[in-house]
Amino acid sequence: MNWLQISAVLFHVLLAVAIIGIVLLQRGKGADAGAGFGAGASGTVFGARGSASFLSRTTAVLATMFFLTSLGLTYLFSQRKEATSVVDTVTQEAPAPLTTPAQLPVLPSAPAASTPAPAMGTEPAPAQQTPPPSQAPAGN
Repeated sequence: MNWLQISAVLFHVLLAVAIIGIVLLQRGKGADAGAGFGAGASGTVFGARGSASFLSRTTAVLATMFFLTSLGLTYLFSQRKEATSVVDTVTQEAPAPLTTPAQLPVLPSAPAASTPAPAMGTEPAPAQQTPPPSQAPAGN
């Protein structure tokens, strides 16, 4: 992150804390019920009517600034070009080119014989043919 992104994030967090503080200072609608019994103006720092306009305007200004910094942060962080995932950093090697039979190396071989002679003891034994039982000679 560069210095502009860091400062924008810090300003955004400070705005969020300020909004929380201002909202907590405001009194809700139910707090006005005690004003009929004489406790209306004594419980406020800004007077009977001053707090409503000052705090509500401050909240509106801070909320507008919060939305603007949210949009600004969205733009700043969308312009990043660095990899954000391990998958983005993996490079794939190019596959090896396919070789054709003409490009295959030729292995040295023994002199070619017309028919290769099998090794000793590797010939299969001849199979004995027995006639099926239905065709066996009847003389025995």
